Amino acid sequence: MESGFGSDFGSDFGSAGGGGGKLDPGLIMEQVKVQIAVANAQELLQRMTDKCFRKCIGKPGGALDNSEQKCVAMCMDRYMDAWNTVSRAYNSRLQRERANM
Repeated sequence: MESGFGSDFGSDFGSAGGGGGKLDPGLIMEQVKVQIAVANAQELLQRMTDKCFRKCIGKPGGALDNSEQKCVAMCMDRYMDAWNTVSRAYNSRLQRERANM
C-alpha cells in the first residue's frame, strides 16, 4: 500500500502546476493532508493492534481460540469508541478556540 501511494504522490508533485513547471501550493497542501491522514490511520491501527494483542493473547499460536477472538473484538471496539470520543472532544475544542479568536 505504501509503495503505490508514495509513487503516485511523487508523480502528482511533478505535474502539480500543469505548464511551466510551477507547483500548485493548494494541491501540495491537499497531498500533505492526505499523507498525514494515512499516517495517522496507520498509527491508530498499529497502537490498537499492539494494545489488544498484549491484552488478549496469552500464548501466541497458530489460531485464536473463542475467548481470544471475543477479547480482541471487544478490545478493538472499545479502543475505537475511545478514539472517536477523544477525537470529537478535540475537534469541538478546536472549533470553540477558533471561534474565540
